[in-house]
This record gives sequence, structure tokens and C-alpha cells, in this order.
Amino acid sequence: MADDAARTRGGRILVVDAEPHIRRVLDTILGKEGFDVVLADDGAEGLSALAAGGIDLVILDLLMPGPHGLEVLAKIRSYPDRGRTPVIILTAKGQDTDREAAFAGGADDFVTKPFSPKKLVARIREILDAR
Repeated sequence: MADDAARTRGGRILVVDAEPHIRRVLDTILGKEGFDVVLADDGAEGLSALAAGGIDLVILDLLMPGPHGLEVLAKIRSYPDRGRTPVIILTAKGQDTDREAAFAGGADDFVTKPFSPKKLVARIREILDAR
């Protein structure tokens, strides 16, 4: 029970990534940092989780089957009630055009894989603290 309380004190983060390994790694890292983590393996599942409510921040990959990351980001930004939920793009696509498209679509931050867990957690905390 104490572990559950520790996991939720940091906020609730939705991780949307098609790679099971990345989802497991983020679940472990963020859970140890006190975040409650919700996992989705594609864009449709991620949008459903966001629509259910209670999400403080989304970590979103660009490369996914079904609606890809930029389509998911556009859908998130179109929600009247949850459209300002912070979104961090976490992707292997590191070209300037990818970064520009993500920020033009409303991303709050852009992190390329491989990533530093410490830096990612610091960015998450900065974004959540600014809210």
C-alpha cells in the first residue's frame, strides 16, 4: 500500500509506445520516481486511456502502427477538455523535420532514443512543475 502511495505522488503519466521493451523500461524508471504509469502499445489505446481521464502528462512515440504519433498528438490537441495535457515526444526519429513537426503540432518537448533516464525525469518534472 505504501508503494502505491509513493507511485502516485509524482502524477499520472501515460506512455504510448509500440515497443514493449521501452514501455517496461519507462514503467520501471518512472515508477521508481513516484509516478503512476499507464501503458499503451498504440495510438488508439493511448487516446482511450487519455479520454478516461486522470492523465497529467503523455510520453508519445512517433513510430507506431495505426495512428502514428503526430496524428495522436493532433487528436490530443483537439480535445477541448484535455487538449493542454503536456506531451513529450520520445522517439528514434531525430531529424530536424521530425522535431519541427512535433513542436508545430503542439508537443511540449522532444527527446530522442536512446535517452538518459535522469534527463527525461528532469524534463517531466519541469513540465509538471510549470503547470
